[in-house]
Amino acid sequence: LSLLALAFGDSPNTGRRRAILVGLGVFGAALLYGDGMLTPCVTVLGAIEGLEVATPLFSPYVVPLSIVILVALFSVQRVGTGGMGKAFGPVTLIWFLVLALLGVRGILMAPEVLQALSPHHGIRFLFSHGGTAFVVLGAVFLSVTGAEALYADLGHFGAKPIRRAWFAVVFPALMLNYLGQGALLLRDPSTVVNPFYKLAPQWALYPLVGLATMAAVIASQALISGAFSISMQAIQLGYLPRMEIRHTSEHERGQIYLPLVNWILMLSCVALVLGFQSSSRLAAAYGIAVTLTMVITTILFFFAARKLWRWTPLQAGLLCGGFLLMEGAFFGANALKILHGGWFPLVIGALIFILMTTWKTGRRLLGQRLAASVLPLDIFIQSIAQDPPHRVKGTAVFMSGNPSGTPLALLHNLKHNRVLHQRAVLLTVNVIEAPHVNADERVKVEELGHGLFRVMCKCGFMERVTIAELLAACVPLGLELRESDTTFFLSRETIIPSKRPGMALWRERVFAFLSRNAQPATAFFNLPANRVVELGMQVEF
Repeated sequence: LSLLALAFGDSPNTGRRRAILVGLGVFGAALLYGDGMLTPCVTVLGAIEGLEVATPLFSPYVVPLSIVILVALFSVQRVGTGGMGKAFGPVTLIWFLVLALLGVRGILMAPEVLQALSPHHGIRFLFSHGGTAFVVLGAVFLSVTGAEALYADLGHFGAKPIRRAWFAVVFPALMLNYLGQGALLLRDPSTVVNPFYKLAPQWALYPLVGLATMAAVIASQALISGAFSISMQAIQLGYLPRMEIRHTSEHERGQIYLPLVNWILMLSCVALVLGFQSSSRLAAAYGIAVTLTMVITTILFFFAARKLWRWTPLQAGLLCGGFLLMEGAFFGANALKILHGGWFPLVIGALIFILMTTWKTGRRLLGQRLAASVLPLDIFIQSIAQDPPHRVKGTAVFMSGNPSGTPLALLHNLKHNRVLHQRAVLLTVNVIEAPHVNADERVKVEELGHGLFRVMCKCGFMERVTIAELLAACVPLGLELRESDTTFFLSRETIIPSKRPGMALWRERVFAFLSRNAQPATAFFNLPANRVVELGMQVEF
């Protein structure tokens, strides 16, 4: 979603190409949820399966132990990852050092494996074995899964730290370990069942399983946090209904927790472990989600490079074409696994894509239905100037999605209660297609006369700003609002599905269900419950 915003920003282009690319971006975001379900299962199961190498007696306990660890992992999400995060760095460093040492141990058994560093062996295998090599390519791809998470982490850590960690620690450790596993297989082909754990001496198996489990939890945490982050972005950009968002750190605004997303992921992970039973079976489902995400990222990157850096089509095409050639081959190889588990992330991605586009389209249609009955604000101001209503003390804040129209809650309040507060603030919150907004650009206040004020607020899709914070920002601009004498008026629509043009009837019913179960604006914007008045209305779709 971030890359999608970079590729288009505030561009007015609403053509077919943009619609297709927006659809791709949303589908890529939807795939992340499937990735967030698969990664914890694959990594935790793969780690615990090391116990089977130590002794077959542990085989019946692999699945139950994996479920216990997964449930524990999701249960601690509500307290935040700040404390856990302090241990992530040292544990991860130890993990990669152990990988390197195990790899060196394996290489010493069969040093001739170092010949594999020459790419001509891989190229010759690829062209001399035809279809078999293509199938093997799907398995080889699993060695680079995680690259999509590496790309996502650029936004958190920056390019330089990622490059340094990759070239100084991660890449050498992984290369040594894979070469070590290859050397072990050259010496003893029977170790093909689990060459990683076979690299370790017998006495180190249990400590290695423990370390691998901790590394699996860390890898899983990255995807879980990513699912939380992309959910908040989707909510802010209007692709998901409002849901509860908790900030788990007083210092880091990016550390968030979404209970609904967390428990859906947990139940899905438990079901996947029970259904697939082993990491090798899950691997087929895992690869296709990652390859498809990479392909979509490359396509969106092409347009981002053209817009941000003014690259020519030739420059962007040469770079992205090379990536697409590799990623397309990997995707084709993994597509062979669709019937063997690869269908799962595609189905999950498709379902979430339908939900996201249904919500986005439904909100757009709802806005159009409401706009048809909205009274222009200038006409409303003229009417109260000619026929002043009864005014009562205090301030009323009316949420409005259309800054040029009169909020329906204001009209309903005036129609049924026949009063208008001394000060009426028409508040519009606009989420823009940028991650953050500068503080001096966040709020604009305009006095309209007759006690009316228009407040325009902007926030980025990576930000969650409460109404209290936005109203506090109005004080330096000459509009002081005290909570004790301020009442918030909100409209709450009840959707009535019908056969009117717009969406298919089944999608209207889905939208109505999502709308009923969305978090109330009172809780989402952190408004004081005893100062809120909700005025309901029915809208026929």
